[in-house]
Amino acid sequence: MSESLHSFFATAYVENFPLKELAPLFPEAKRSPRELIWEPKTGGTVYVYPFGAVVFHNVAPEIRTAELARIATARAGLTKSQVMNEELTVRVDNTVRPDMEGGILVIDQMTSERSGIIALTVAQSAAMDYYETIVDQMFVETDKLSERLAKHGTMPMRTRGVVRFIGAALGARNEVLSILHLLDKPEAIWDDPGAERIYEKLRLEFDLVDRYQALEHKLKSVEDVLEIITDVARDRRLFLLEATVVLLILIEIILGLIRH
Repeated sequence: MSESLHSFFATAYVENFPLKELAPLFPEAKRSPRELIWEPKTGGTVYVYPFGAVVFHNVAPEIRTAELARIATARAGLTKSQVMNEELTVRVDNTVRPDMEGGILVIDQMTSERSGIIALTVAQSAAMDYYETIVDQMFVETDKLSERLAKHGTMPMRTRGVVRFIGAALGARNEVLSILHLLDKPEAIWDDPGAERIYEKLRLEFDLVDRYQALEHKLKSVEDVLEIITDVARDRRLFLLEATVVLLILIEIILGLIRH
């Protein structure tokens, strides 16, 4: 029997990573449409994903810090105060089938394809933590607007802030849909039944599908509330506009009578 332990450590940032722009700054990296991959001289593998996540496979903490510093230098203005982290330990035991045991992924063998699948899933979970935080903040702001509407029965004349908020909600929803690809299976699983089992076990462990659907539902709820609030504010402005037109007509009629 042969056993070994592998560590995966993910860091997710607020900003996305334009891989095409980063690639020239990391000449040792291999680039695909979905990721940048390179191997530090000290060992291990670094994966960089366009949705702002970096995953380290068997990379020592001090090397992780150095590699993140390189990325921060290459990606000017990177926000370091709101990062999300995710960790996973993988045990390789050639006598077992892939499974989860006490939060540890146990697999029969580690290949570069399987490493990539594990890294992607850990990265998605870390990124999901960030999006969950953003959506929760949106819920707080939406509740404030709803409370104002319930208390005053109307909204301010100025709707620019609400419109911007709706735009932010739509942007977050579109980013979840178009970048994370949580419902897309990696191509590497098609030729490796064990890799597909690993992928499904990790999706269940990190609860990715349910979290993804919950995010969609929350974002849709935020959008619906904000659209109602915007309609209320717009109706108020239209009422005031119509009242102003009627008032101007009355003034014109009164002035006409006075002249005669």
